[in-house]
Formats: sequence, C-alpha cells, structure tokens
Amino acid sequence: MDITFLLNGETAHVAGTSPTMTLLDWLREERGLTGTKEGCNEGDCGACTVIVSDSDGARTLNACILFLPQLEGKAVRTVEGVSGPGGELHPVQSAMIRHHGSQCGFCTPGFITSMACAHLNGQGDFDDALAGNLCRCTGYAPIVRAAEAAAAEPVPVWMTDVAPGSHSAEPALPRSADALAAWYSAHPDGTLIGGATDVGLWVTKGLRDLGDVAFLSGCRDLQQIEETDAGLRIGAAVTMDRVHGAMAARHPSYAEMIRRYGSLQVRNAATIGGNIANGSPIGDNPPALIALGARLHLRKGDTRREMPIEAFFIDYGKQDRAPGEFVEAVTIPNQPDRLRVYKISKRFDQDISAVCGAFNITVQNGTVTEARIAFGGMAGIPKRAAHVEAALNGQPWTQATVMAAQNAFDQDFTPLSDMRASADYRLETAQALLMRCWLEDQGAVISVLEVTP
Repeated sequence: MDITFLLNGETAHVAGTSPTMTLLDWLREERGLTGTKEGCNEGDCGACTVIVSDSDGARTLNACILFLPQLEGKAVRTVEGVSGPGGELHPVQSAMIRHHGSQCGFCTPGFITSMACAHLNGQGDFDDALAGNLCRCTGYAPIVRAAEAAAAEPVPVWMTDVAPGSHSAEPALPRSADALAAWYSAHPDGTLIGGATDVGLWVTKGLRDLGDVAFLSGCRDLQQIEETDAGLRIGAAVTMDRVHGAMAARHPSYAEMIRRYGSLQVRNAATIGGNIANGSPIGDNPPALIALGARLHLRKGDTRREMPIEAFFIDYGKQDRAPGEFVEAVTIPNQPDRLRVYKISKRFDQDISAVCGAFNITVQNGTVTEARIAFGGMAGIPKRAAHVEAALNGQPWTQATVMAAQNAFDQDFTPLSDMRASADYRLETAQALLMRCWLEDQGAVISVLEVTP
C-alpha cells in the first residue's frame, strides 16, 4: 500500500508496508520516534496519543490502534513535533514543567499531545480532554493546572498543519460509498475498517491477519449528518464525537452516555456504523437507537434496504447482513425528547458497560401511551424489553405501575454472569433503572457522581 501524509510538518511517504501496521509501530520501528509510548496497546491508556489533522480540524487519536492507511492525506504530529523546529517549548510543555506535572514520565508524552490538541482547539474542559490519558504517579491535579495555565497562551505557528490532501486511488482506500460498494461486492470476505477502535485490537491483541481490507476514512458521503423528512440521518462513518454533538440538543441523556463512551481519542476515531455492525451485546449505541425507533440502512452493490435497528441483531455474533453488505447509515426519527440512557460500569469513564438501559416512554394525561425500552449487557444481543413495555402500555404512569412492571424483566432477559457483573446484579439493576427513569420524570435529581449521607 502506497500512502502520503505529513509527519511533524514534513511529507512522509510509505510504500510496501502491511496495511495493518499501526502508526505506533511504524513511528518507533521505522522512524525512531520513541516518544510515542506503548502502554496498553488497545486504546485505553493514552500513552500513544498523537494529533491528527485534516479538513475537519485537529483531534487526538491512539496510535496503537491507528493503521497507516487511515492517515492518507492527513497530518500527524507526535510529541516530538509539539515543540518548535528550533527546540522552542510549546506553552503546555512549559506549563507542565512549572506545575510539576510529570513524575515517572511514561505517560507524559501522551498528556502533552492531548493538552496541545486541546490548546489548539481552544478546548477548556480538561477533565474531558484528558480522560483518555492515565497517570499512575503524579495525579491529575498538577496536570490540569498546567493545562489551565497554558490555555491563554497563543497557539504556536508550527502547530497549524495543513494536510496535503489525498492522492491515493487504490481500491482499498475507496473515496465514496459507491466505490466501497463495488470493492465489497468483489471482496465479500474482506474487512471494513472505520476507526479501528475494535478491529485494531484484532491485530494488536489477537495477532490476526485480516486479509483484504478497505479503509472508510475517504468515504466522505458516509460521514454526513443530514436532516431529512424521516429524521436525522447519520452516515455510518460519522465518528462518535460528532454523534455526541448532534445528540446534545436533541437527546441530552444519550449525549451524556456518549461522553463516557471510551476516551476522547476513541470517540474521535470510533464510528457509529462500526459500533452497530460489530453486533456486540455490550455496545452502548444500539440500546439508545432501539429505544428511539431508529432505522438502519444497509447496502450491497446497488441494492439498498432498511429495517428497524432491533431487527438487525439476530443472535450472539449473528446479524441480518449478507456477505458484501455494509451499514450505510442510521436514521433517528424526529420526536420530543423523553429518552433516558443509563450506563452502568465499574469505572465512570471509558469502561465497558455491565448494563446499559435506554428508556423512551411517552405519557399523555398521566397514562403511558408508548414505551420503547432496550438493554445492552442483558442478553447475547442488544434487545428490547417487550414484556416490560407491555406491562407499562395503557397503564397510569405511577410508582405502582413501575413496581408491577419490574416483575416482567425476567420474562425478557436471562443474563449471564461474567467478570463485569453477575446475572442477579444485572436483573436487579435493570429493575432499578426503570424506577430511576420514573423518579427522574417526577423531578428527582439523581447523579452517580454525588454521594449523600
């Protein structure tokens, strides 16, 4: 594969390299840029954070699960490129020194690139910007103080990369959904790679040979969010950070769940289509989309079809998707916001859900007229709680109704016990989340980040 991108302001040309070589390995092994560290090698610790820029702006990504072809036509800046060409320190580097933000130093390069990207973008929510960078020594207080101290400093001129644009026309780097459809029809056993936040681990952890691969980063028509008569249509290659922005005003509870969806680096790469297509029973998007009555758009060659998103998930590891068929978009119908999404996990930030519940309950004149409830982590697929919905529909929206409906959960789900939670915990939590939904609808203020005596 033959690709070109900017690396720390200079043109980098890569030829004859495996399409599944990660940027992290290439930087360290081929370029000797060892400031980018390997920690977890799965996009969890942030030690490998780099800044990637294109026509959409600059964002942080995890180099350990970023394949080289995803960089075609973009600009990459590593920690070595955060300082100036003459060795001038970036404001965040100077501030880290002044505020004693580094101890063992292993995590520091990743923090520096995350801080430099936030500084470049004028982002002031450093708790969010740095949530994907783990520190085991210094603690976050001096690091956040350093980020705050540097915030008012001007952006150094060397940080304003201009991506060179794409020049490749290889079939594995399709530039449109049409080109992707043609490639996938010819390679129905191939692997499609959007953000590589899942597929990347097949290589870094599973050491798998992926065979034929196609990278979706050039398919701009799959990266659009459009207002249509049917609702909000979100292209399959739209990243989760953009989905977060689109949901903030429409369905803020969904947006708040997305804020906890991996780190910022992961959200900057992960695509909504990838999260749906992999069919994970613990994916956090499908429960919310099912509760919202979303419809999924699929394409194979020139043939398109659509379905309610819950129909896509058949059984564990099995989806209603033919060889050579891919997720093209998902449409969320326009509707008043009554959605509540609850993610239950051991860690608040960037953790896999033990249970994820989504509740979309319509009440008119004190009576439930429609209930759409879906869960992840409760079965082998994301699944609606049909019996719970039936127990609510047509009933008064009262605590007594909710308590009666709680008894229907074991008719809908037979969860498993695993390292994240026991089956009993999952059932009891699902019941409690229905009550939480009712209490919040009555005006109760509930925050899992607050502890009261």
